[in-house]
Amino acid sequence: MITFIALSGFLGAGKTTTMVAAAHLLERQGKRVAVVTNDQGTDLVDTKVVRSSLDAVAQVTGGCFCCRFEDLVHVVEQLITDGDVDVVIAEAVGSCTDLQATVVRPLRKFYADQFVVAPLATVVDPLRWRAFARAAQRGEPESDLSYLFGRQLREADVLAINKIDLVGPAETETVVASLRAQNPDAVIVPYSAKSGTGLADLIEAWSGQARWSDDLDVDYDRYAAAEAQLAWLNQQVTVAATNGGFSPSRWATAVLTHLAATAADADVEIGHAKLTVDSGGRLTKMSVTGNGTTPSVDFAVDEPTTQAVATVNARVACEPTVLDEAVRQAIAHADALTGAISQAADTYSFKPGYPMPIHRISATMMEEGAQRVVP
Repeated sequence: MITFIALSGFLGAGKTTTMVAAAHLLERQGKRVAVVTNDQGTDLVDTKVVRSSLDAVAQVTGGCFCCRFEDLVHVVEQLITDGDVDVVIAEAVGSCTDLQATVVRPLRKFYADQFVVAPLATVVDPLRWRAFARAAQRGEPESDLSYLFGRQLREADVLAINKIDLVGPAETETVVASLRAQNPDAVIVPYSAKSGTGLADLIEAWSGQARWSDDLDVDYDRYAAAEAQLAWLNQQVTVAATNGGFSPSRWATAVLTHLAATAADADVEIGHAKLTVDSGGRLTKMSVTGNGTTPSVDFAVDEPTTQAVATVNARVACEPTVLDEAVRQAIAHADALTGAISQAADTYSFKPGYPMPIHRISATMMEEGAQRVVP
């Protein structure tokens, strides 16, 4: 039997880094691992990054797993057909929730002969959690994005608190205590996907039993409204030197720093903005997950190059035309700073449509039996 692990979590929580780090650790333990990325659009930074370090990789685009359930099953079955696989790790879109009812239970119900489905893990960025918590403490009305974030926490079997290397022990314990009080039935695992601290505990949690038998109350109108607050941009950019060469890492830093500053000036929330620069097969990857923040560097190429292809993914709470212009200005700024000239593909920002899951199986339906619905 193949173990299927589903990862949930808000934009910028570190799901992809977690997925890759966990896959490498499982491989060191003798497991054969395949992974699946997911997005509302195409041209995914995450897929490029994962393919640079893992062999068995697939993607589901054009919607979350819940709305592309049969696509998810198809790509997983293809991965299994193409090679021996013991474990599949799949990360859902960062604006998706209700995965227990729309992905986990359908897999357990209709594909129990193929998969053992692990407890659902929601990856939590403690800095994002702190921002939402402070807004609530100030008495601000709950935003639709905050509502979505809360639903992701509420449905988790495992609350995986990532980035503990960034916040330190005291704040980690604060987050752990609060989440334990709010979600007493969930297993809580603090860890760092980058350093590997605590990662073995997360893998151990996946081998446990799912704890949630109740149904998550999801207001789909609020869920849709939260997703519709975000403009999504996935864009490929050809970057060339105007004289000599340009530094891929400096160019990437300039793009993201300018974009984060623009969002801060406009007081709009960045879900995440990430990019890769592929310079002759050498990959630079950076991201920002907040307004005005410094880019986080996964890996960087400093040596000058004359030609590269960049992929930009941005999720920002603004209108699509505003995001298009902000990214255009950020790229122009990076070009001027580094002595490069860029040509962007004709890709434009969009807002996701209303979530329409293929299946939505309640806990009661699991007990009574459910009919499979195939579109």
